[in-house]
Amino acid sequence: MKRFFTILVCKILRVIGKIVGKGSSYPGKAALRLCPDILSKVKLPEYIIAVTGSNGKTSTVEMIAHILTQNGKKVAWNREGSNQIEGVTTLVLSNSTLGGRVKADILLIESDERFARYTFKYIKPTHYVITNLYRDQLTRNGHSEWVYDALADSISDDMQLILNADDPLVSHFGYGKDNVLWFGADKLSIDSTEADSVYDDGAYCPHCKKPMKYSSRHYNHIGHYECTSCGYKRHDTDYTITSVDMENGIAVINGKDKITLALKSIYNVYNLLAAYTVGCLVGISGEKIASDLSDYVMKNGRVVSFRIGNREGTLLVSKHENSISYDQSIRVACADKRGCDVMFIVDAVSRKYFTSDVSWLWDIDFEMLKNDNIHEIVLAGTYCNDLAVRFSYTDIPQDKIRIFRDIEEAYNYLNSDRKEYIYTITCFSDKGKFLSLL
Repeated sequence: MKRFFTILVCKILRVIGKIVGKGSSYPGKAALRLCPDILSKVKLPEYIIAVTGSNGKTSTVEMIAHILTQNGKKVAWNREGSNQIEGVTTLVLSNSTLGGRVKADILLIESDERFARYTFKYIKPTHYVITNLYRDQLTRNGHSEWVYDALADSISDDMQLILNADDPLVSHFGYGKDNVLWFGADKLSIDSTEADSVYDDGAYCPHCKKPMKYSSRHYNHIGHYECTSCGYKRHDTDYTITSVDMENGIAVINGKDKITLALKSIYNVYNLLAAYTVGCLVGISGEKIASDLSDYVMKNGRVVSFRIGNREGTLLVSKHENSISYDQSIRVACADKRGCDVMFIVDAVSRKYFTSDVSWLWDIDFEMLKNDNIHEIVLAGTYCNDLAVRFSYTDIPQDKIRIFRDIEEAYNYLNSDRKEYIYTITCFSDKGKFLSLL
């Protein structure tokens, strides 16, 4: 009776939440107050697939859901991205019968990496995808190795781990384990042999803490590595990006399945590969998955096409307090041979808490913007001067940089008779302030 009442309350609050435009986590929060172990009282489907990591969770989950639904699977997934235990509880109960059975073939969960240990205390994923671990939200998460320790508590021996072999910290979750599937990329034409970021989170072995040697880097600390002391190294992969042509937007998986890229980014390619791996695990052919993913445009608002006057552009949503997310968006702009302007907006550092800490700006490789493809750079928002100070330490000519505290003023500056394409790079917390002007 308690289970029935708790599920009913969650469903009612979920309906009310949808009407008022909110309610992805509060119904679950109320349900957990009524019955703290409600998740253990629900009958779950055969497949429980969880995705976590610093970056790419939401995009990877959306692509997995797209593949599964395109192939006749009924999927329950947290499409709104509410990924802590309250949001996951809302997902599970709102997709359950009043008797407590989840009405889906597959339960697909995006989970916050720090809070996964609480969610998976009651729900044990059958398949657990870990995308990457980067420095992210310093004031909330501290260092990525601290997040590693928190995430390790969510892993149990009866899960099949699906790990990014090219991330040395993520790979360490599979150290000494048999029930692991590995995804990653072969050495690619876009690789570098040296660390070219302003920092190197792959400098030391996660196993013995001695220096790590890289033979190839796809970006930042993601690549082919081996410890010079204990022998810890990149694992051979089961699902592999065998080639990438960024100029023409083509990625090939396992030497045969070709995917055309809606977003020409190696970062995006890893998300595609993780989704491809999960699709294969549930019995869908690689050829069909590649067809489903080709030219797939994300629906989650992370990539948005726009027009300002006669000028076209793309909004790339990059997490504030996450330098690698910014780096990958910058790479997309720098690779555009048409020539473009780039606008950065930092107006509110976080959606969830107040902080004026902008130390993370110094971890972003803004130096990449010293590139013939980049024409003008516009810095906007409350923290435009902090951005300007950071840019003053690059070799980018100052006459290419424009600074506007007011976002609308920056928008009006871009609304000119110039022809250059525009990339606007900002966070969830600020993207609406830009889109509202369009």
